[in-house]
Amino acid sequence: MTKTSIEPRRPDVPSPGGRRSLRLRLLGGSAFLIVLFLGAVALLVTVPRMLGSGDKPATLVVASLPFWNLTEGPNILATNPGTFNEVSPWIYGLARNGRIVAQAPEVTAQTRDGMDRLRKLGIPVVPSIANRTNGQWAYEPLADILHDPAAMSRHINDIVALVQRENYAGIDIDYEDLPATDRQVFTSFITDLASALHDKGKVLTVALFAKTSDAGEDQRNAGQDYAAIGAAADEVRLMAYDYHWSESPPGPVAPMPWVRDVLTYAKSQMPADKIVLGVPLSGYDWVDGKGEVVTWIQSYGRTSKYHATVQYDRLSESPSFKYTDEQGRQHEVWFENADSTALKLQAAKAAGIRGVYLWMISSEDDRTWATVRKIIPLHPTSSGEGTSR
Repeated sequence: MTKTSIEPRRPDVPSPGGRRSLRLRLLGGSAFLIVLFLGAVALLVTVPRMLGSGDKPATLVVASLPFWNLTEGPNILATNPGTFNEVSPWIYGLARNGRIVAQAPEVTAQTRDGMDRLRKLGIPVVPSIANRTNGQWAYEPLADILHDPAAMSRHINDIVALVQRENYAGIDIDYEDLPATDRQVFTSFITDLASALHDKGKVLTVALFAKTSDAGEDQRNAGQDYAAIGAAADEVRLMAYDYHWSESPPGPVAPMPWVRDVLTYAKSQMPADKIVLGVPLSGYDWVDGKGEVVTWIQSYGRTSKYHATVQYDRLSESPSFKYTDEQGRQHEVWFENADSTALKLQAAKAAGIRGVYLWMISSEDDRTWATVRKIIPLHPTSSGEGTSR
């Protein structure tokens, strides 16, 4: 790839997205051993456990379920036991006054039913909050929160209250499109929120734009401090997709050279056991200068309908095809299948990071889940505080 410095941009549709390190200085003596033992016991009680934590980076497979797929999504998880050990329903947004609201109040009943079914699966639930207002990404409500200490404190309290009330394992923050000047206030918000959640035995995950340098391509990347956020959050979810997006020229959604560069940079900024790689399961169909999000099943259907031949690009390690529709328009489709997904899972495993999250689960390649289980065997999640029942 000749442009690996280019960072992904969020499409018009939703994009999406460890315990604090404690250093002890050995003082020596038998008395210290007693203190150390008691301290270790206290640590287990007071510091929130990372989901699936252990001596080595835990294997984590997160299912990202959007609100529009909470009817079928739980069925996928139920019919694929041993595949996921965390689930993040993408369901919450922000009102204009900064309060946490449902992203899609018109499907409240379906959302409630889907959440009830997810809870019964026994998989820790870590829902996502995005800065989306009335179905659109909105900076203003978030700006009001970040630049008003009282509003920030109220928002943190609201999040903690939501997590406790619903008995979630924690929360995922997917706040996007911040200017570079918000870098410090966003870091302060994440740090304070992490502390508040940890005090309640809950975890914090944060979705960040994938980048290969601190500044990245634009101010949205510069506004996110990998090192500082990595120090505070339990999971940092790298949105390693949309290298090409709905408004860009056609091209691979997550080219492997870029994905590997993203992992290399992230590991230079934060502990590997906090990094969770976002793996896309869909693609785009470009026509007339605009890309439409397509699932694998839609891509498969179009190759069949238009007798298109799938090509494999060896540089990006991605599948694609072209076809002409009934109006004579030329289409170019780049998508993901189980084979391209396998490469990303292998990259995550080779990098020794915390795990992956699958964005988003909806009509993916039917070979995907067997592929996930083969490459990333499930690491059982500890029960107790920090899990949703």
